[in-house]
Amino acid sequence: MFAYYLELALRSLKHNRALNVLMVVAIAVGIGASMTTLTVLHILSGDPLPGKSARLFYAQVDGDPTPDYKHAEPPDALDYQSAVDLWSARRADRQALIVDSQIKTRAPEANRPPLMLMMLSTTSDFFPMFEVPFEYGSAWTPEDDANRARVAVISSDLNDKLFGGQDSVGKTLRLGDADVRIVGVLKPWRPSPQFYDVRGGRFSNGDTSDYYTKPEDVFTPFYTGLEINDGNFNQFNCWAPPPNPGHLVNSPCNWVGLWVELDSAAKVVSYREFLNSYAQQQKTLGRIRYTETRLRDLMQWLDFNQYVPRNAKLQTWLAFAFLAICLFNTVGLLLAKFLRRAGEIGVRRALGASRGAVFAQCLTEAGLIGLLGGVGGWLLTLLGLWLVRRQPTPYSDLVHMDVAMFFTTFVLAVVVSLIAGALPALRASRIAPALQLKTL
Repeated sequence: MFAYYLELALRSLKHNRALNVLMVVAIAVGIGASMTTLTVLHILSGDPLPGKSARLFYAQVDGDPTPDYKHAEPPDALDYQSAVDLWSARRADRQALIVDSQIKTRAPEANRPPLMLMMLSTTSDFFPMFEVPFEYGSAWTPEDDANRARVAVISSDLNDKLFGGQDSVGKTLRLGDADVRIVGVLKPWRPSPQFYDVRGGRFSNGDTSDYYTKPEDVFTPFYTGLEINDGNFNQFNCWAPPPNPGHLVNSPCNWVGLWVELDSAAKVVSYREFLNSYAQQQKTLGRIRYTETRLRDLMQWLDFNQYVPRNAKLQTWLAFAFLAICLFNTVGLLLAKFLRRAGEIGVRRALGASRGAVFAQCLTEAGLIGLLGGVGGWLLTLLGLWLVRRQPTPYSDLVHMDVAMFFTTFVLAVVVSLIAGALPALRASRIAPALQLKTL
């Protein structure tokens, strides 16, 4: 019967073309607006490491010794002593210390002025933990961490700027006043968001769109970075003024992040106990005052920091409100269309068609209009995403339509049209055949 209803729907589209076009356009515009914002939200709120994020955890310990000043949550970063103690204990499968800073960078072999770039000082486990892809070379070794080797990994962008995209492994890079040897070059890598350095207090204005900035261009071993860029680190959260601003090793500041990888539930429980035990031990020694700790997995940590930009959520709600308006308009147009065919429907009912058959036929016609609206909505969504990519937002280059959003576009269009067609179809199915036959 569906094929028969579809044939009737196709015939009906040839009549009242202006009305049909209005309905298709209304659905297309509503779908285009809602799917543009929904696609952006989908990209920004997705799991950055599917299949692995549940094994990555961010560690927190409240290292603030200030009397009578207990935090509701431990600070987002660790003080230097706590970070190094936890990392040195080697209680996780993998672990990475992270701290970023700005540094003057140039290549002696490149004929161009120095660049001010962001550098991430981290440990060798960072790259396999976060599945960072390499174009040339590889990461440094744990021995390089321990020996404070003057080595570095650079981004694909920086390699293009300084070395024309060629294999630059073994070449020299000058960071500040120190020379380091390049041991690896990354492939184009654009995590969404920059999940390894999401911290709520990092941005005083609360604009979480900053979480979608591009990764650092230079990566160095943790201790190496502290040595060559000493004096240039940002004071993330201090409970007392550091003796020398920017020189934060052993300062009264929280400024270092620690990620750990734990590949089983038992290890997670064990590491939480280890964190609690460490905090209790440090309190006994008098170094810290409170024993609050947290160990959130990657997605929990992102959710805690509310990493999805608020304007993206607001725009999505507004777009779906606009879709609802388009839906109400479509209801009115479908009602006018079906009731205009009251005589035809009355004849069908008199010839034996049931109310259910009339309802199904009208709903099929509404679904076909929705499908056509979905095609238009898909094209408008592509246009909308193109316009988003041209905006000066940190995440604009990430926006694209994947397969899931492609199918969602058409499913949403058909579902919306079926919802819009339900009431008009119900009204049409209740038309009294006797009354219509009298008027013929």
